[in-house]
Amino acid sequence: MNKPSIRPTQGKLGILLPGMGAVGTTFIAGCLLARRGLARPIGSATQLGTIRLGNRADANVPLIRELVPLADMDELVFGGWDLFGHDALEAAREAAVLSREHLDAVADELAAIRPMEAVFFPEFVRRLRGEHVKRGGSKMDLAEAVRDDIRRFKRDNELDRAVAVWCGSTEVHREPTAVHQSLRAFEEGLRRNDPAISPSQVYCWACLREEVGYANGAPNLTEELPALQELARETRTPLSGKDFKTGQTLMKTIIAPGLRARQLGINGWFSTNILGNRDGEVLDDPESFKSKEVSKMGVLDTILQPELQPELYGNMYHKVRINYYPPRGDAKEGWDNIDIFGWLGYPMQVKVDFLCRDSILAAPLVLDLALFMDLAHRAGRFGLQEWLSFYYKSPTTRPELYPENNLFVQKTKMKNTLREMVGESPITHTRDEVRS
Repeated sequence: MNKPSIRPTQGKLGILLPGMGAVGTTFIAGCLLARRGLARPIGSATQLGTIRLGNRADANVPLIRELVPLADMDELVFGGWDLFGHDALEAAREAAVLSREHLDAVADELAAIRPMEAVFFPEFVRRLRGEHVKRGGSKMDLAEAVRDDIRRFKRDNELDRAVAVWCGSTEVHREPTAVHQSLRAFEEGLRRNDPAISPSQVYCWACLREEVGYANGAPNLTEELPALQELARETRTPLSGKDFKTGQTLMKTIIAPGLRARQLGINGWFSTNILGNRDGEVLDDPESFKSKEVSKMGVLDTILQPELQPELYGNMYHKVRINYYPPRGDAKEGWDNIDIFGWLGYPMQVKVDFLCRDSILAAPLVLDLALFMDLAHRAGRFGLQEWLSFYYKSPTTRPELYPENNLFVQKTKMKNTLREMVGESPITHTRDEVRS
């Protein structure tokens, strides 16, 4: 195969985070610790993941970062926006995810990172107040202010390129309207303060206008909108989403493919969560929870495909609950009860109690998405990056396709895309058996 062209990683890479709370500061602090050699970036495919090339007998398995030209950890510069004006050290201490020992080790660097004023419309995030927010006569004014922020951030840090990863709160559930159907309609909507345009959509538009790749880490309505996809194509900028695949949904995309692979039926799947961080407080609002519920509920249907095997999955009852419980902080508990049946229809049960740390699971996803989105941009890939579905609860696809939620299929697609980028053949797991 001919080796495709990928622009080299000249200079530093800016990583901009709309939202610098628990997830954002855990990500930044972790990167600072890792590049000082004080901790390991566990959970990151770009840093620790391997990729096989050729036949299994060849034993050619480099690290992913040795195969494709990714930005180095030492080349990363961090910035972003937040509703609160605390520097990253203050925000990390308040989030109480990382130990004092870890935060003290990079305290000076964290304290130097201060958020820019955020775009905030209280009707989209009802449980939070905005203390550090932009003012403007229209949503277009705010969007242009975000563009100014991006240009200043790049100029002040002498950056050639940047990416953005949404790490903010979940917005209330809204269906697309006419303003979202074309770029022209959307930009007119910004000028006339259309109420259907959310803060995350303002950020996404501003980033794409500045040719900054945008990854959506929440179930917000952004990257799937025709208007913003049109803008991504126009500016030749990558776009991906949505909603980081972390706790309970990660478990679902691991367990459900296994049950289906063994042709075990499912009568019901009940899921409940308790969490106490800022995300939990926001999701205590029913309309914000609706956004998360839509993101979580679609996972099983696309994995199990009940229309193909209705006798096994056609009558499955699926329920999802999220409960705000302040004492837990960032230590989330995801509990699942799965009622299954096997040979001759005899019933069985699977119980999963996942005691996880939400920001610890999300931080490596932020790093991988930032580095892979930058790689895609340098490789000339723009628009929806479906090969990054591995990282999302509700991956956005082209309208004619259903989303792929099977974690193992997603992993294969991601690695084959990386192989393709450097002119290597895809791995199909059949060539291993072929002998000349």
